[in-house]
Amino acid sequence: MFRELSVAEQRYQAVLSVIEDGLQVGEAAAKVGVTRQALHSWLSRYAEGGLEGLADRSHRPRSCPHQMAPAVEVRLTELRGLHPGWGADRLRYRLEREGIDPLPSRAAIGRALVRLGLARAGRRRGPRREYRRWERGRPMELWQLDVMGAVLLEDGEELKAVTAIDDHSRFCLAVGLVERATSRPVCGVFARILAEFGAPEAVLTDNGKVFTGRFASRPMEVLFDRICRENGIRHLLTAPRSPTTTGKIERFHGTLRRELLNGRTFTGLTAAQQAVDAWITEYNTDRPHQSLGRCTPAERFATRSSDGGPAVDLTALAERRTGDDWISRRVASNGVISVSWQPFSVGKHHSGEIVDVHVTDRLLEVWAGNDLIKTLIRESGGEIRKKRAERTARTLT
Repeated sequence: MFRELSVAEQRYQAVLSVIEDGLQVGEAAAKVGVTRQALHSWLSRYAEGGLEGLADRSHRPRSCPHQMAPAVEVRLTELRGLHPGWGADRLRYRLEREGIDPLPSRAAIGRALVRLGLARAGRRRGPRREYRRWERGRPMELWQLDVMGAVLLEDGEELKAVTAIDDHSRFCLAVGLVERATSRPVCGVFARILAEFGAPEAVLTDNGKVFTGRFASRPMEVLFDRICRENGIRHLLTAPRSPTTTGKIERFHGTLRRELLNGRTFTGLTAAQQAVDAWITEYNTDRPHQSLGRCTPAERFATRSSDGGPAVDLTALAERRTGDDWISRRVASNGVISVSWQPFSVGKHHSGEIVDVHVTDRLLEVWAGNDLIKTLIRESGGEIRKKRAERTARTLT
């Protein structure tokens, strides 16, 4: 009965044919069907380790110069645990900032995350679509502003966030949290960043009512438009149903939700604002952007001109509707009010509302909340009755 020889035994017979039978190495190698170099190697291994030296050995290399060091893997695991939303690119940037040498490549970090169970292996992406990047040439040339929700409190209430970024640098100018995204709170956030950074050449917003009244049934100048006009800021609007026009700030919203807001609630507005402010500082100063040539937003925004421009005019926001030149009227069902025996219409859609009227020597300006809805020439110079005047004593804050 024949027994199949193991690999080590076959090599042993080839070695014996040279040592005991006296065959030349070339002859013995041809007999067993291997190269002369292989048989020389077997002879050396047999001389060093006997029969055990002829067994198969591991083909694993003795060293791997580009293998990630265990200490680097430990630090990578720590960073990923602290920041689950960080990808390989951001993690590599942080390791570089910490002086890790040699610095692993982005692909090596991605493989390590998969191997350590900290990320899932994704499908390879297809060819990248060609597109044209739209970007202004310098800081302060254009700001993008928007309003987003989903800032949740523990009591079930939801806050709104008024966001603003610089188009050129992606620098986050502000994320101001407000209880309601009405005209005055939104413009309050806008006014704060104007006071801090100065006025840009233009701002870009969507067509929301807090930003513009151009598309209302009766076009009007809202408070946001007035602040822009009084500070020489061009107000650009997106086309209807075109969110990609403000794609940078929409992308910023996604990052903010993913890294800070998703699955999280806050005890109140103050606590939420503190958490958001801390995140903004990190976003602006410790986050390189591929689109910015690996610069942080703060580094690119710092290239703006040192000339702050003219002083910002925020009188529209600080205006108080008190004094003898302000009165209030309730709009009749037919949309008409009367001032000094001068009746005029402000629109039936305002029926039942209380409006404020600013009376000057020549003009009557009618305001519904923060919206200037009508301006007309004053035709009567008679006495003005201050009926319901107590309504004007409030401060619009």
